[in-house]
Amino acid sequence: MDLKLYPCKLSGRINIIPSKSQAHRFLICAAFANRETVLHCPETNRDMDATAACLNALGADIRHNGSYYTVKPVSKIPETAILPCCDSGSTLRFLLPVVGALGIDAKFLTEGRLAQRPLSPLWEEMERMGCRLAWEDEKTLRCMGKLHAGEYRIDGSVSSQFISGLLFAAALIPGRNQIRITGRVESKPYISMTCQALNAFGCTTNHYTVTGRKALCSPGALTVEGDWSNAAFFLAANALGSSLQLKNLSYASMQGDRAAAELIPKLKQHCTISAADIPDLIPILSVVAACNYGAEFRDIRRLRLKESDRVESVMAMITALGGRAEADEHTLKIYGTGLKGGTVDCRNDHRIAMSAAIAAAACDQPVILLGSQCVAKSYPGFFDVYRRTGGKYEQYLR
Repeated sequence: MDLKLYPCKLSGRINIIPSKSQAHRFLICAAFANRETVLHCPETNRDMDATAACLNALGADIRHNGSYYTVKPVSKIPETAILPCCDSGSTLRFLLPVVGALGIDAKFLTEGRLAQRPLSPLWEEMERMGCRLAWEDEKTLRCMGKLHAGEYRIDGSVSSQFISGLLFAAALIPGRNQIRITGRVESKPYISMTCQALNAFGCTTNHYTVTGRKALCSPGALTVEGDWSNAAFFLAANALGSSLQLKNLSYASMQGDRAAAELIPKLKQHCTISAADIPDLIPILSVVAACNYGAEFRDIRRLRLKESDRVESVMAMITALGGRAEADEHTLKIYGTGLKGGTVDCRNDHRIAMSAAIAAAACDQPVILLGSQCVAKSYPGFFDVYRRTGGKYEQYLR
């Protein structure tokens, strides 16, 4: 759906939605626990739904009832399974090693750009440790064989999700398993989140050494904390003149995107920021930078591997809105030219869509979003909240 948004400031109170990063992790742990788990999670999204559907395909019984997930763990491991990952990178990268640990002959069904996003070096390490992987067609990945206990070695510079996936697998492979990380570790806070989730289910992860077992220990009930990645859009709105009160955020959170609370105020002056640990924040930080004195974002390689090529899509967004941006292999430069309004192709990237919507607060002309429905990946109710807090928009008919 295409939308036309009018310049306006937002105000009111927002309960920040549950963290999909933490929800993925809790759902996976709960699916392989020794008894039922209840997760307080009042809102879901397409990525969470994908993880729940895949875990159900593996034999769990996961249902969302109002404000809660009830998770009845897997009682019998199936010999074969078909896992609908949609376009969720977390779902695929977390569950691929899990399927390998269980020895299931599984097919992962992908959508969007997911099949083009990297699986190396996870692919090679899983094959070294006992699995066989193959693309059956351009959208279907098959995993066969079974991972064995031992020492896993992986380069940490591509995706922290590979390491998280191996940690989940290690918890399910009986025996002593160690994950040795080489190279620079990207998005390290999210590896810490995985360890935190495993610890909550009774599995210690001392220096990424895990003693695997047949089942994790359910704590009975847990609450999924608020999502800093999505809170960043409303923090940015405040920086652009809105007046929003944000509830349900933990400043003790291990989420890497909690950095938004510190980085957005820094953008009141020109600054240089590393994107290595915060690739999901760069679209909205770019909007704030364009409306102030500009910024340079370094270590941008991983931005090209997201739902869109976020180097290209951020530059296109800023340019379409009347700003100026340029990039080379290592750096994305946003100039402090201000933003006026214009037409933004969301490129099926939820974070581009929400960033452009927030930009409307700083524009003096309307902002047209092409393909705004992509926000359902992480925040289906985003435009409902946007309207409730004073945002003005209407459907745009091309």
